[in-house]
Amino acid sequence: MPQEPARHHRLLPVRPLTFSPFARSVARVATAYLVKHHMHDAMQQSAGDEFKEKLKNVDRQSESSEDEEFDGVVQADFAFFDPKPDDFHGVKTLLQSYLNYKQWDLSGFVDLILGQITVGTVVKLEDDEENGVFSIITALNLGRYKDHKCITELKEFLLNICHEKDKIGNLRSLLGVEAQKVGLLVSQCVVNLPPELLPPLYDALFDEISWATEDEPTEELRNSFRFQFYVVVSKFYKHKNANQKRSSSTDKDEAFVYIKPEDEILHKLSMWSFLFPLQTQQVATHETNGVLLPLYSCF
Repeated sequence: MPQEPARHHRLLPVRPLTFSPFARSVARVATAYLVKHHMHDAMQQSAGDEFKEKLKNVDRQSESSEDEEFDGVVQADFAFFDPKPDDFHGVKTLLQSYLNYKQWDLSGFVDLILGQITVGTVVKLEDDEENGVFSIITALNLGRYKDHKCITELKEFLLNICHEKDKIGNLRSLLGVEAQKVGLLVSQCVVNLPPELLPPLYDALFDEISWATEDEPTEELRNSFRFQFYVVVSKFYKHKNANQKRSSSTDKDEAFVYIKPEDEILHKLSMWSFLFPLQTQQVATHETNGVLLPLYSCF
């Protein structure tokens, strides 16, 4: 069944200040993304109020007539669902490249995500018999799951891939002594997922985290969702000549090409981050911006 955000039948307490501005920032990025790629001739509007209402379905509409031939554009109704075992293959497919195509316990990682039903959301088509998964978002406590093989391998991978001496100490701390306070924010989706879904998707995640700190049956579980830090592993592209001196701040901002709109906000808001190259794919070429170097980032 689709998730019911009102299932707690009460108003939420005031959220931590870090959540609300982030949701607003994602909303602004999502709107800018649409304007840039789909509405070049339309005036950009403020997204602050546009995404306040928690949407369950987003219609992708196109103009058509009965006399016109099918042009490849369809209408799709998306809905949010709690993760369940049937989503295993769909979620695993989305996360196939999560650690730079590394051979690791991905199946165990997916099992952790699907087993945490109180916090986490999958996006699927409503009434879809094939049960395809278009997006997954969740937050896993690195301390709570420290003994699982997949989390051990993930930590080892990040520590081995970080070659920035001024960052490795911070990373060791987050993955070690501070792990109980750290949430691994996992968010993967298909490339063409409508960006309008991002604000309600992140709202749902932070709502569930807030609920879990009050409603989990034991104090240990409640404390496991009181995150003080988030770690994000994500992929984006960097212009080959990005390190050269640029003439304006706009040029500097365009040094990176973000696959997911929210990554731009997460990257800019992060206290620190490090980059590492994608080893298993060829360099991509953009029609107008030249060569793009695929990178992963931990922030």
